[in-house]
Amino acid sequence: MSRVFAALSAISILAIAIPTAASAGCYSCYAPPPCGTCYPPQRVVVPPQYRTVDETVMVAPGHVVAHRRPAQYRTVMVPKTVMVAPASVAYERVPARYATRQRTVMVAPARSYYVQRYAPAYYAPRCGTCGY
Repeated sequence: MSRVFAALSAISILAIAIPTAASAGCYSCYAPPPCGTCYPPQRVVVPPQYRTVDETVMVAPGHVVAHRRPAQYRTVMVPKTVMVAPASVAYERVPARYATRQRTVMVAPARSYYVQRYAPAYYAPRCGTCGY
């Protein structure tokens, strides 16, 4: 019985003393990485993109306003009335009025595309000896 106990003790001490992959910090040395078909492509949807554009627009067109002045008369002497200023027309130019308006335009329409997904980061190689 003592020989069996001694043998078991020697094996257990030997098992503890020999470094293993787990004790070296390499936990997944014997597990292969996941295959590429395990992670199918993922669909990515990009919403439409817009931007604001400033435009100069005409609010009112330019025009001309005519101001008419009648002739002016004065009495110089009792029996006589004389024209002091003849009838005239004065033209006033009114320029066009402009304003800046903002409008939103679509720069790029919505689109979707597929992106290949890869294994998560925790499947990255962690062991220097075997690569896993």
